[in-house]
Amino acid sequence: MGRTVVVLGGGISGLAASYHLSRAPCPPKVVLVEGSERLGGWIRSVRGPNGAIFELGPRGIRPAGALGARTLLLVSELGLDSEVLPVRGDHPAAQNRFLYVGGALHALPTGLRGLLRPSPPFSKPLFWAGLRELTKPRGKEPDETVHSFAQRRLGPEVASLAMDSLCRGVFAGNSRELSIRSCFPSLFQAEQTHRSVLLGLLLGAGRTPQPDSALIRQALAERWSQWSLRGGLEMLPQALETHLTSRGVSVLRGQPVCGLSLQAEGRWKVSLRDSSLEADHVISAIPASVLSELLPAEAAPLARALSAITAVSVAVVNLQYQGAHLPVQGFGHLVPSSEDPGVLGIVYDSVAFPEQDGSPPGLRVTVMLGGSWLQTLEASGCVLSQELFQQRAQEAAATQLGLKELPSHCLVHLHKAKNLFKWQQSHDRTVE
Repeated sequence: MGRTVVVLGGGISGLAASYHLSRAPCPPKVVLVEGSERLGGWIRSVRGPNGAIFELGPRGIRPAGALGARTLLLVSELGLDSEVLPVRGDHPAAQNRFLYVGGALHALPTGLRGLLRPSPPFSKPLFWAGLRELTKPRGKEPDETVHSFAQRRLGPEVASLAMDSLCRGVFAGNSRELSIRSCFPSLFQAEQTHRSVLLGLLLGAGRTPQPDSALIRQALAERWSQWSLRGGLEMLPQALETHLTSRGVSVLRGQPVCGLSLQAEGRWKVSLRDSSLEADHVISAIPASVLSELLPAEAAPLARALSAITAVSVAVVNLQYQGAHLPVQGFGHLVPSSEDPGVLGIVYDSVAFPEQDGSPPGLRVTVMLGGSWLQTLEASGCVLSQELFQQRAQEAAATQLGLKELPSHCLVHLHKAKNLFKWQQSHDRTVE
């Protein structure tokens, strides 16, 4: 009899795992189990009344490196090449990113000329921070916070403005808590290998072999910074589901897992709400805190390690304005915690993907809310209403981008704490 593999979770990780299992030379029987009625996890695209596309989760995928190339290969294998919307290297959304500091937007410097000039909100040209970095000795700690690492190597301004904002924008986390080794492994490894982050990034770790396809070659030639799909990123999990069912993968929706137990013969019993499955192997693509509650008693040490991985919440607010214009053109801007404890940043969706603006087209932006403001609200038991998040987002769009009129369309989606992991110091040892 062939092996049976049960994959827990129908987000992009579970779908990708099922996809590669189904395409193995001797594929096992694969059963994908999803607790909700939809697949895709965080990836969710909604079409507005005028046909505009709003992303409630991620809105673009980076093509860089071997991982980016393999994702583009997956897109081609699923027949989605014609649906790809690229952001080429010469596009404003690829070249321009901003920080909102002191009540104003500041373009982040790019290129050698930008590094040599004074660039507010930084008091000195970033060239001096780079020079400082080249002369610093290698760190001796096995791990440290992102803030500590950046302050030690690049100085207090880069740490408190740039890295603080980056951690909020990427992880919705606090740079004074997050692990440099887990969150930015390339920076950590560059210092360990070459003593200097800049030298390490310049010299690199050698070229990683990557697949080849017409789409991958196009992305390299045009220097794509990111890409999306014409109907929204949810086209990707939808295409994966269609492909999986065509290859005989069983997809169970609306079947939350209630428990896992190891049988005497070494097989797993996966208990569902109304039934159970038996499997030779189980692949988990569900949050660590959820998995910790499903494990059997003999896996208590693993359950404890998983439950120690903390998480944060993020509210995503999509806004569309008719007849409005942005003061700048770029990908978006980030906001350091010293400027606003609740607004993580704003993405200028219409700049990167105007094809998704609908008809008549309207300006689309997405406001990300989280940080200490949201953590305080959650801890106090405050009602986290859509009206609260919408008002906060509209105030941020008005103050930071001058969008003072009422939006023609608004969507609010709260990603609860179990979803976005908070990679604190020693997270890598927890994973090991």
